[in-house]
Amino acid sequence: MINAAVVGYGYAGRSFHTYLIPLADGLNLYAVSTRDAARREAAAKERGVKTYASIDDLLKDDNVDLIVLATPHNTHAELAIKAMDAGKHVVTDKAMCMNAAEADAMIETSKRNNVMLSVFHNRRWDWDYLTVKKVIADGMIGEPFYFESTIMRYGPPRGWRGVKAQSGGIMYDWGAHLLDHALQLVPSAVERVSCEIQYRGWDIDVGSYGKLLLHFQNGVLYQIEISNLARVDKPRWYVLGETGGLIKYGLDPQEDPMVKGDIDAATENPAQRARVFTEVNGEVKEIVIDSVRGSWKSYYQNISDVLNKGAELAVKPEEARRAMMIYDAAMKSADTGETIKVNI
Repeated sequence: MINAAVVGYGYAGRSFHTYLIPLADGLNLYAVSTRDAARREAAAKERGVKTYASIDDLLKDDNVDLIVLATPHNTHAELAIKAMDAGKHVVTDKAMCMNAAEADAMIETSKRNNVMLSVFHNRRWDWDYLTVKKVIADGMIGEPFYFESTIMRYGPPRGWRGVKAQSGGIMYDWGAHLLDHALQLVPSAVERVSCEIQYRGWDIDVGSYGKLLLHFQNGVLYQIEISNLARVDKPRWYVLGETGGLIKYGLDPQEDPMVKGDIDAATENPAQRARVFTEVNGEVKEIVIDSVRGSWKSYYQNISDVLNKGAELAVKPEEARRAMMIYDAAMKSADTGETIKVNI
């Protein structure tokens, strides 16, 4: 049994990590660390765990095997390195960190101490992403050449997510998941990166609109678009292939039932199922696709299987490092207005 401790008890720590960890066979939610006394009290009451006021005190506890960082993005590198140097395995919430240099330092520390390092990309088990992945694998739209992956919302980010120095900006929150999807879906290196960020509407410095355009060496064009100033929605996915296309509205349905205490109760609005348009027997047909039912529980089950059984890690730190290299290029593009040539 692996004893896990979560650092941070805000929304991510409270609703995601401390909920999902105990659902994995072989993992035990052992402790929570937070500087906030009220949150320590809440964690003890809600989760029945030991609590610590500092990560330094937590790391002295020899019963702790795994540290999960549910803290602002700009703290991930420092805290992860500290934990790994103390001999602990580490999971960071996404984004992994703030840049590729930090990612390199984290990976080096993991290897030097022979401990596991992973990033919480639970959205590899989103229903919509898995459905798009299956449609492509089944050849329903032919070779894909253009993707739009979009999150449109209205309302400013709260707390540290609205502070660029702590969060990294608008592309580092939802964008971390959407970029991870892109790098999983397209089997090719990225050769050009362009990014635009607009600052409107809210008195925040993280941006209210961002667009990231990836040019892959195999010719695929992949657009990631995010806004917190959108009064009108767009499709979550729009994908063109050589013989067909896909359109999909709506977000993965797991979060709301998870917050209410039963992630397995997730259901999807049938009207939001993906639709594929392709030619069948000489006629263009619209095919409604049943969503692939993923489960965010799979992330921590994999972590348990890695640590208890020697299984292969599903979300490798090198994959997250690749995303950080693209972020470095994207931020340079946003600052200069130029398209950045890369080989990532």
